[in-house]
Amino acid sequence: MTQTPVQSLTRCVPETPTLSRRVLLLLSVVCGVAVGNVYFPQAVTPLAAAALRVPPGSAALAVTATQIGYTAGIVLLAPLSDRLPYRPLLVTLLALSSVGLLAAGCAGTLPLLVLASGLVGLTSVAAQVVGPLAASLVEADRQGVVIGTLLSGSTGGMLLARAFSGTLGQWLGWRAPYLVAAGAVLLLAATVRRAVPPVVPPTREPYRALLTEPLRLLRTERGLRHSSVNQAAVFAGFSAVWTCLAFLLAGPAYRLGAAAVGTFALVGAATMCCTPFVGRLVDRRGPDGVNLVCILGVLVSALLLAVGSGGGTPGLAALTLGVLLLDVSMQSGMVANSARVYALRPDARGRLKTAYMTCAYTGGSAGSWLGVRVWSRTGWPGVCALVALLASLALIGHLLAVRRAGRDGR
Repeated sequence: MTQTPVQSLTRCVPETPTLSRRVLLLLSVVCGVAVGNVYFPQAVTPLAAAALRVPPGSAALAVTATQIGYTAGIVLLAPLSDRLPYRPLLVTLLALSSVGLLAAGCAGTLPLLVLASGLVGLTSVAAQVVGPLAASLVEADRQGVVIGTLLSGSTGGMLLARAFSGTLGQWLGWRAPYLVAAGAVLLLAATVRRAVPPVVPPTREPYRALLTEPLRLLRTERGLRHSSVNQAAVFAGFSAVWTCLAFLLAGPAYRLGAAAVGTFALVGAATMCCTPFVGRLVDRRGPDGVNLVCILGVLVSALLLAVGSGGGTPGLAALTLGVLLLDVSMQSGMVANSARVYALRPDARGRLKTAYMTCAYTGGSAGSWLGVRVWSRTGWPGVCALVALLASLALIGHLLAVRRAGRDGR
């Protein structure tokens, strides 16, 4: 049976890859594991210090190296997702992360542990590559729910990582979490190689141009500046609260131990259920209205957290509700802001994400620094006032940006 020219032409045209539920679940797991690798060393630092016979403060350099490596990965490696095919890049990052985890688990001295931890942080930027990959496999009206699902995976990894490493480290020693994580990441790399469809990279620009492009995009893309400033301010307030919460709980108002902070962290598990719903809302209504509600949620959380300074059962209840509202508002705002950023230029999602996440993490670092200094002068009420001030600045900036966009007809 002979083929018509139309049939032959149809056979030659490759099908556009799509994002199935199975692949979306896999990519969510990748986000959770990659983000978890950044956070789980915090729980085993005391065990590593005792085993390597170094002071706990010195052993904490491994945690610092992981965080510095992660920040460097966002700046240096995440833009490559616009130039290199997503699947090989993701598999390579996961494989290198497995090597770093294995080296950390086998390290016999602190300098080797610090060096391996830096490699783990650098390659854990795989979580930042997943977002542009997933966005390239779905239609524009589904990107919100996909971003929400991926963020749910990241949140789960962040919450479960400390519990996993602390429990396993207590049973089998500090090396066990690193070695188990190394095996899990290597298995994940093999699964990604088989399950994730190939996607052609959107640009062939040289690496040097990719590195400088995020700064240029911040200057030229108004929507990127809107999302970046918004998230930086909200994340700064979030970081200030979590940096100083341990001081409040251990102080005279509550007299609770460090374990209480871990219990409060589990409150954030609610965001795992909320972010996919928020993503669907963003797809239907757009990011601006969702952002507005999230910023107002941060303002209300500041009031609830301030009530928590009084101590006692009512104060603890207000503190719990305030932390819950703050977590949900921050993470939901992340979904809305990411959706706005990804919609700007489909050919530059990696560079857009680099600029956005760099601004967000800079805001978070500044919030932690400010929070400690405000706490030392005015205590918990001052920290809550700082959160309210940052949310107010975000609200003003958001309203001005929406008004300007409406005036320009966007």
